Formats: sequence, structure tokens, C-alpha cells
Amino acid sequence: MVTIATNMAGRGTDILLGGNAEGLARKWQAAHPESSEEEYAAMLEKCRQQCAVEHDEVVALGGLHILGTERHESRRIDNQLRGRSGRQGDPGSSKFYLSLEDDLLRIFGSERVAKIMDMLKIDEGEAITHGLISRAIENAQKKVEAHNFEIRKHLIEYDDVMNKQREVIYTQRREILSGTDLRESFLEMMDETVEDLVEAFAIEKVPAEEWDWQGITQTAHQSFGFQFEIPDETMERLTPENFRELLLEQVREVFQERLEAFGEELMDHLVKVIMLQTIDAQWKDHLLSIDHLKEGIGLRGYGQKDPKQEYKKEAYQLFMDMITRIRQEVVEKIFWVQIAREEDVEQMEQQQRKKRLVLNLSDDAPQQPAKSTKVGRNDPCPCGSGKKYKKCCGAR
Repeated sequence: MVTIATNMAGRGTDILLGGNAEGLARKWQAAHPESSEEEYAAMLEKCRQQCAVEHDEVVALGGLHILGTERHESRRIDNQLRGRSGRQGDPGSSKFYLSLEDDLLRIFGSERVAKIMDMLKIDEGEAITHGLISRAIENAQKKVEAHNFEIRKHLIEYDDVMNKQREVIYTQRREILSGTDLRESFLEMMDETVEDLVEAFAIEKVPAEEWDWQGITQTAHQSFGFQFEIPDETMERLTPENFRELLLEQVREVFQERLEAFGEELMDHLVKVIMLQTIDAQWKDHLLSIDHLKEGIGLRGYGQKDPKQEYKKEAYQLFMDMITRIRQEVVEKIFWVQIAREEDVEQMEQQQRKKRLVLNLSDDAPQQPAKSTKVGRNDPCPCGSGKKYKKCCGAR
């Protein structure tokens, strides 16, 4: 029997010489579902006898012979393919045939072999067997294996960087979900945001009057939602250190006012939800940035730089930038979030109904006369509120 397979290198069921008696018996039973257990046992014994006879015949002919039509880049795969024969203590053999056009042979220079064949006037199709060729193929396989090993090694090192970052983010998310010390974590974020503002604008050796106060007030308003002001008499003796204390004091006062207005329970819930949403959104953007970094990091080698070290450095910088964005975004949202009261919601709904009414009137204007769209002041309001037009959408 001849079995043709595209790839037999994987591990699997042994090819039993002479056949599989149990498999043949089950096949017969499937074709005769009405058969009894005694009939199945009799057929199984018959298959075993038949397979034993055929097993001896195949063994006498040399067993299973593996005929390979190419050599794989990895010697391990070739050995697995050879290992399909000689199983269960049975004899077996293997032989490989290669072409000078195979990828593996081109690695060690099949052109030179072709030129030698032309010089020696060897007929095309004639087999070439020599220990030199076998050693050259093995050396080519070693080079490819080493190259593939380096690729896998670099991938693992790249993934190791992401695993450490992923561990930090997931640990932070678990702490938020557990709800432990969320307000303390937010206060730390708030203090670090103040520290960033001071480091960005307060210069040690420059007088306070020459600091970028427009940028300070804009940044403070964007981050903490209030107008930061310094008395003139304080400006003269202002230093980065007391500027930090003054700004931090005002920021904490504003946060305390919001805490009293919202209540501790609602504030803690807001902090939890906003932290989770911000971390998830920023983490997804960070993963996309890392993928873009991986795509082009190999080109750093042309600049005489180690791509692996460059990747670690830039991935770390991207991660720290993400942490900063998370902190800033959480602080801004907490200081700017507002509670919608019922009357505010009702007012927003009325405004939306007015907008829809105006849009409907403008859409109908070209098709109908102007008088047809006019609504009397005492008529029911077209928005469907049930009120008179003059007390609803017609109110001035």
C-alpha cells in the first residue's frame, strides 16, 4: 500500500503494519448495526488473525518506508517524519529526495552545485548522493534553526515588556474593582497633577512675576475647574515650594466642596467608574501604539541601534505617558463632573423638543404655506407636552 500525505511530521496514531484489527472490527460493526456482541467478538478475532498474517508479510518486505520529497528547515521535523517508521519494534526505513530548486538548498548555494553538474556533464534527473551534500544541508538547517530561534527569542522579550505593563494595569484595575482606598488613590493623583503643574511653570531661578501665569491659570482651570489667583503681596515672595503649597491648598478646598455637595457615597462611586473607564480607554490606545511601534522598530538597526533596547525604552516611555494621561483625565473629570437635577433634565428635554419643532417647521416650510405652520398662543403645543403653546415652546 502507498499512502500519500502532505505532512506526516506531527505526532499522532502509529501506522500499524498489517492494519488495525480493532478499527476494522468497529468498521464492520457500523455497517451491521443489528449484529450481536458474539458476532462482533468473532469478527474481531478474524480481523486479528488476518492482520497478524499481513503484519508478517509487511515485516518480511522491510516494514514501512518513508519517502520524503523535501527537507524541512528544522531537523526536528525531519526526524519526526523519519520516526513514522520503525514503530512498535517493527523494522522500517526512510529516504529523502531533494531538488536544487528547494528553498533549503538555495541557502547554501545550489547554483554552485548546478554549475559543477554542468561541468561534469551529469544527466538531468540523475540522483546525486554524497556525504558533502548531507553535511551542507545539515549546516543550512542549523543556520535556519538559529535564525528562527533568535526570532522567537526576540518575540518573547518583546512580549515580556508588555506582560510587565499588563500586570501593572490589571493590578490597578483589580484594586479599583475591590473598592479599597479609592479616595486615597484619587487624592494621590490630584497631588501628582499639582506637582506636574508646578514643575511645568514654576522655575526656581526665575522671579515669580516672570512665570507664565496665563498658562498657569489656564492649566489650573482645565485640570481643577477653578480660577487660580495670587495676591500681589504674595507674588513678591512666591517660590516654587510655597506656590505648590498654595495651589494644593486651594485644590483640596475645591475638592472638599464637591465632596460635601455630592456626598461621600456618590463621590466614591464616581471615582470608581471614571477610573475604570479612563484606564480601559487609555489601555486600548496604548496597545495600538505598541503595535505600531513593533512594526517599525526593526528599522532602528540601520541606524546602528539595537532594536530590542530601543523597543524597551520607547515602550516604557509610552507606558509612562499613558499613566500620566490617565491621572490627568481622571482628575479633570472628577473636578468637572456635574450632577443633573430633575429640573435640569426637564429643561434639557424642553430645549430638545423646541429644536425638533423648529426642525420640523423648517422642513415643512417649502411644501406648505406659511400660515399652515403657525400655532396659536392658546393652542396645544405641537411638541406633545399637553401645555398651551404660549406656556411651553412659545414662551418668551
